[in-house]
This record gives sequence, C-alpha cells and structure tokens, in this order.
Amino acid sequence: MQFLCYFDMHVLYFYSFIILTKQLVHQTLKMSINTEQSDLLQPSRAPAPKSDNPPLSIVPTNTLQAQAVAVRSHPVNWQSYLQGQMISPEDFQVIREYDQARTKEERNAVIERRGDECARTFISLMVRISKEQTVRYVLTAVDDMIAEDPQRTNLFFEFAKKTRSSPWDGFINLLNRQDKFIVHQASRIIAKLACWGRDNMNKKDLTFYLNWIKHQLSSEIVNFHGQSGMSEVTDFTQSILYCLQMMLRIPEYRMAFFQADGVTTLMHVLHSKCGFQVQYQAIFCVWLMAFTPEIATNINRYNPVPVLADILGEAAKEKVTRIVLATFRNFIEKAEDPDVVKIMSLAMIHCKVLKNLEILQDKQFVDEDLEDDIEYLAEHLASCLQDLSSFDEYSSEIKSGRLEWSPVHKSEKFWRENAIRLNEKNHELLKILTNLMETSQEAQILAVATHDIGEYVRHYPRGKKIIDQLGIKQMVMQLLGHEDSQVKYNALIAVQKLMVHNWEYLGKQLVSV
Repeated sequence: MQFLCYFDMHVLYFYSFIILTKQLVHQTLKMSINTEQSDLLQPSRAPAPKSDNPPLSIVPTNTLQAQAVAVRSHPVNWQSYLQGQMISPEDFQVIREYDQARTKEERNAVIERRGDECARTFISLMVRISKEQTVRYVLTAVDDMIAEDPQRTNLFFEFAKKTRSSPWDGFINLLNRQDKFIVHQASRIIAKLACWGRDNMNKKDLTFYLNWIKHQLSSEIVNFHGQSGMSEVTDFTQSILYCLQMMLRIPEYRMAFFQADGVTTLMHVLHSKCGFQVQYQAIFCVWLMAFTPEIATNINRYNPVPVLADILGEAAKEKVTRIVLATFRNFIEKAEDPDVVKIMSLAMIHCKVLKNLEILQDKQFVDEDLEDDIEYLAEHLASCLQDLSSFDEYSSEIKSGRLEWSPVHKSEKFWRENAIRLNEKNHELLKILTNLMETSQEAQILAVATHDIGEYVRHYPRGKKIIDQLGIKQMVMQLLGHEDSQVKYNALIAVQKLMVHNWEYLGKQLVSV
C-alpha cells in the first residue's frame, strides 16, 4: 500500500513537471511572437502616404523562431575565444559588456558609450568565427538589437561609411551558408537594414539580394513536392517571404523586383501546393507591388486574376479573403490605363469573382476594410457586366486561359460579326489560342481552342492564310492523334474547315453524320 502511494506521488510530480514545462515553453514562444510583431510593425525609413506605405502582416511562430529562442538561452563563452586568440581584446570587451546588459535601458547605455565599436565587433565576430552555433548567436543578437530600436541600424551605416563598405556586406556573405537558420537571420537583418536604415540599398547589392530571394523561393517550390520535411520547407519559405514583404514597402524596391521578373516567381509560389500562410504572404507581396501605378498597369501580362480568384473561392481563412480582395481593388484603382482596368475587371467576371462576392455579402465580418472592399468590387464588377459585349466576354475568357463551352463559341451570329476581330493587336487572341493548344493538358481547353480556330477560318475569308503564317495548322493536325475523343473530334472538324472551302457542302456532310 505504501509502495502504491509512493508511486502515485511520483507520477503526480512527473505530470506536474510536464505541465510547468509546457507553460514555460508557451510563455517563451509568446515572447518570440511579440518580438516578431514589433519587427513587422516598425515604420519604414521615410514615412509615405498611406497608400504607398501599407502596414505589414504578422508571420506566425514557426520552427525558425523556436530555434532563435534556443539560441538566446545559450550564451557564448567569449573568454575561450579570447584565450584562443580568435577574437581581439577590444571585441571581447564590447561583446561581453553588451551580453551582460539585460534591459533595453542597459543596452542603450552600452550603445551610447560604444556605438561605433558595437557594429565593428558584430561584423568582426561573424567574419572571424566559423562555428555555426556562435554565428547563430551573433546574428540573433544583431537581429534583436535592431528590432528593439530601428534607429540602431545607423550604427552599421556609420561603420560602413568609415570603412568605405556597405552596411550589409558582412551579412550578404552569409546567405550562401548551408545552415538554414543562419541564412534566415542574415536575410532578416539585410531586409531591416535596407528598409529601416537611412539610405536605400545600392543597385548592385539590391539586385543581388532580390535575385537571391527569387532563387530561394523557386528552390523551395520544388521542395514542396520533394522528400524534405514539409515543416522546415514551409517555415523557410515564410521567412523569405517575410523579408520580401518588408522590402516591397519601399517603392524603389518594388520597381526593382518587378523589373527582375519577380511577379513570375510569386505566381509560381501561388500555383504550388503551399499552405494558407504562404499563400497569404505571397499575395501580400502582389498587393504591395500593385500600389505602384506603373506595376498595376503592367501586371496583367502575368495573368494574376485566375489564380487569385481560385484562392478566393477556396479560402478558409478570413485574412486570405481580405488580402485577395484588397489586391483586386488595387488592380482596379491603381492601374492608370482604362483598357487595363477593363481587362482586369472582365477577367474577374469570367473567373466568377462576382459570384463569390455575392456569397461574401451574406456574411458578417468584423473588419470594416474587408466589407468596404466587398461592396466596392461588387458595384464595380456589376457595372462592368452591364456594359459587357459578347466579344468582351469572349476576349476575357481567352486571355484567362480557361476555356469553356460558353454560348459565344457555338453562336453563328457571334462568329459572323466578330471573326475578323481576332486579328486585332497583331493577332493577339489567335496567338493565345495557339499557346493554349501547345501547352495545355486539359482536354476541354484543347477542344474549345481547336473549335475556335476552325470557326475563325470559316468566317474570315483570309483566315486560312493567316493560320498558315502563324504555324497553327500543324498544331491543329497534331491534335488529330489526341487520346481524348472530344479533342480529336474538334481537331478533325477544324482541319476540314482549313481544307474545304464549300461550307454549305461541309455543313450538309456534318448533318448526315
């Protein structure tokens, strides 16, 4: 009996220990979340109009943040580095004094006395020490120092001025390390220096950093379908997108990323099987870019509306819905070309955004901005729908790349009146149909595209010559061997229309089949 009581007491102690440990971990991670929030809500270097400097979102806690918590809890034994002559006595004094400062006021006091030396010491430690755990600690200390007070970025700018270097030199070199946490922290620091520092990033470093971000995102997209741990892949992708979110707050950086074909990378991310948080951050980046009128006017060439409309229709999180609608609104309000606004609006209508808006209007949202965006878009798209011609509808469908057997495809009147319009803008719609036949894997899209090519030739006297010039005839003939019967049938009819000139005779033959 005594043994059982003794055993029960130990079990009780064990479970009490587990509960206390969980509470401690929860409190530690909560502190990490608060640190992350303060990072993202810091003002940009030069406050701009509200529309040009939108607030950033908050990235949730992940494994990389948990690693930062662990790094902070294991200070480095700097005495051993000093004894091994791996660091100078001056750097030892600075880092020891900074490490011993426990509050913001104490750290401010150290920086006030040793401001110039702090930047020099942190850079020196990263350059001279190769041990990953130590580099992790130094980077985390720098990241925390800047996050605590963005004005401390000036320490690195002052040091760079004296050494005739750039503030991010020491950190850019760490982007090629194998340790993901080191890369994560170095990238964050670079973004903060570039956004919170007193000067813009120079063109050379900016080009390198933005291209590095693009490469990392492209690599992680591949890993989404690979064998690596999904948690690690997702967390690192969120980290890179976090940095891009910061960078795109600055108008000059937006333009540079757009000119570097950054939208293509973001579209690839959105087309991948990523979680809602990655979706949200990638769309957030598109939204930020669309604040620049020149980008909003030209972003349609990347055809962003269909993928965003799909995400809107499937969104389970309110914040994803909110950012998609805000992005659509930017497309409409910021684009300077009325024709572009019309194309974007028609694409939204074709991709059933208006239907989704009607569903959303029946729901209650706490966010007033979200409700305002819903009402604005619903009114705008309803107005566009009233002015929509059959050719506008057709053109929007073709440009969206999502062909369906909508009524215009089978309308004799439509083709008789509009076949010649497929020649507009240097045969733009014909070229899109050609690209769809060449790249699409969907049988319905191939069937509709080949059908439309046949109707174009049938109703436009010089259509056959243009089809030959654009190399479309061979593509249609290749689809005669397609495994899908619907594609094969429409390709056969299109080839007959390309070959036969007596349309009445052909019509009678088709009726008799």
